Amino acid sequence: MRAVIQRVSKASVAVEGKVVSKINNGLLILLGIEDADGGEDIEWLSRKIVNLRIFNDLEGIMNLSLLDIDGSALVVSQFTLHASTKKGNRPSYIKAAKPDVSIPLYEKFIEQLEIDSGKSVGTGVFGADMKVELLNDGPVTIVMDTKNRE
Repeated sequence: MRAVIQRVSKASVAVEGKVVSKINNGLLILLGIEDADGGEDIEWLSRKIVNLRIFNDLEGIMNLSLLDIDGSALVVSQFTLHASTKKGNRPSYIKAAKPDVSIPLYEKFIEQLEIDSGKSVGTGVFGADMKVELLNDGPVTIVMDTKNRE
């Protein structure tokens, strides 16, 4: 699994001109899933995300987690995170899992994130043409990959 995690003051997802989910202070998580992903990836990534100390404390130091600030999360599926640009100018998405694999994993990730955060998690609409708006706070953007746990 690959995730782009952005600290936001607010974020929303619209489909066909209608907002389907929105959050205030918290994290926008763009999530890409590949065939090799499974339960261990879900648990590790969710736990890391809710405990990332990337929110400012009273001294302005990034020392607080999503849990500490009682923040919200919004998860948007994004197969393009697994784009390969090695050859030519048209990206290949061969590593991105097909919907029959990725939808159940996406749903399990959301369930795990809700358990780990203790809150309902906002989502986009899997496979839809979505318009994502955000106000990146900082800006703070973290990229994580469960196959490369740096």
